[in-house]
Amino acid sequence: QLRSDVSAAREAQLRKEQKEEEAKRKEEQLRLELLGDAGASGKRKRSDEVGYRDSDEGDGASSSSSEEEEEEEYGRKNRSDIISGPTIKKKRIDHPTNYGNDRATAASQPGSLIANLSGTATPIHDFSKKLGMSPASLDGSVLYPFPDQPPEPWKPPTDPSDFTDRCLELELPDFDYPLLRGPHSHDLRHSSASSFTGNNTLAIKFHAPSSSSRFSLNLTLPHPLHRSYDRILFHFNPRQFQKGGQLVINDKQNTMWGNAINVPLSTMPLMFGKVACTLVVQIGEEGFDVFLEGVHCARLEHRWDWGVLKEILEEGEKKKVGRGSLMLQLPSSDDYGNPENWMVYRVWLGRKKSMAGDLDGVAGVNIYSAVHPRKLFLSNLPKLRTDPELDLRRAELERAFRKYGGPSGAVLVSVQKHSSIAFVEVASEQLADLALVQMAGKYRITKARRTKHEALMEERAKKEKEGGGGGGKESVDWD
Repeated sequence: QLRSDVSAAREAQLRKEQKEEEAKRKEEQLRLELLGDAGASGKRKRSDEVGYRDSDEGDGASSSSSEEEEEEEYGRKNRSDIISGPTIKKKRIDHPTNYGNDRATAASQPGSLIANLSGTATPIHDFSKKLGMSPASLDGSVLYPFPDQPPEPWKPPTDPSDFTDRCLELELPDFDYPLLRGPHSHDLRHSSASSFTGNNTLAIKFHAPSSSSRFSLNLTLPHPLHRSYDRILFHFNPRQFQKGGQLVINDKQNTMWGNAINVPLSTMPLMFGKVACTLVVQIGEEGFDVFLEGVHCARLEHRWDWGVLKEILEEGEKKKVGRGSLMLQLPSSDDYGNPENWMVYRVWLGRKKSMAGDLDGVAGVNIYSAVHPRKLFLSNLPKLRTDPELDLRRAELERAFRKYGGPSGAVLVSVQKHSSIAFVEVASEQLADLALVQMAGKYRITKARRTKHEALMEERAKKEKEGGGGGGKESVDWD
């Protein structure tokens, strides 16, 4: 009797455990069906049922049909209650890896990411098709990468000895620099662009990492006329971490930098940290126009004097250097040896219609940039932080330049606090030229540019002198 009671209790415990397992199986089956995997759950259910029957037969235990029917009915009711609500369906997404290495098949699939991108995306090493700057374009050609070399991007070295160490230098054949045409080229500013057929557009596809602090490029006279890049017609230099980020464009005449035009990077399309950017520089009758991602960002008006260029070109004639070819230089470092950090994919040179449209708000447009005949610009001076230091600086410069002040020895000195520059206005243009030569060994000195106010005042004075303001020229020829 005791043995039969123990056996009955064991069978009852086994039936209870089997019921709990069956309930868990059905609950899992409903969950899988709600997720859209009914096929897998059906197979799992059939295998579970077979396993359940086998376990019953192996253990010699039996369950009543009435209990099974009640259990199935209970599961059916719960299932109908659950399915009556909103259902969740899984959507199959084809991934390129489903097609192995067959990228063509992957791209042909309607749901493929490659198919969606292949029609619109531009490779990082190519220019946009709308620019018409392909290697096969009829109005220009690719200067870099070189045809006989693998198409690898150019990068400055990480350990340059100076800015020319392993820099990239490209000759720009037939680049149409208006001042090279002659002394009256400025009279042609409103003539038809079709009257000149030289190349006027330089395009660069590049990448500047988000960690880059700066990079630059220079357009110069041909070698050796640029004299180790002491003569630069156009200088382009974005600086990410200087004064909140700014683009600096400038020129350099006989080792002396001119007055820079500074454009906040916040007003321009993103350059640093972008996968690839397109820079376009167009040269025209007014100057060098800078476009970034199609946006007209700045202009550097022509600053070089024809008389100076004439002397340089005559020097080039003696050395048999071509007059019409300028040079593009991508420096390896700045003037202080700090490495540049960017990557150049492609360089294109050709002739395009002017991209300049509305010039309102474009930095550098219509500025009075003519050289002031009597004012000198001193740079790279120690910064001043107190008023007594300002007074000492002013007195020092007045003593140093007194001999250029004419009979009275009076010169006008302008200095500012927290600045490393100063201005000295002497008595005449001849004395200013003499000071440039004699003081070059002591100061970093060059001719200053007219400010807008100075230009307007000189224009007014000239009108009054010629006819009391009623006659004479209506504009001043700053060339």
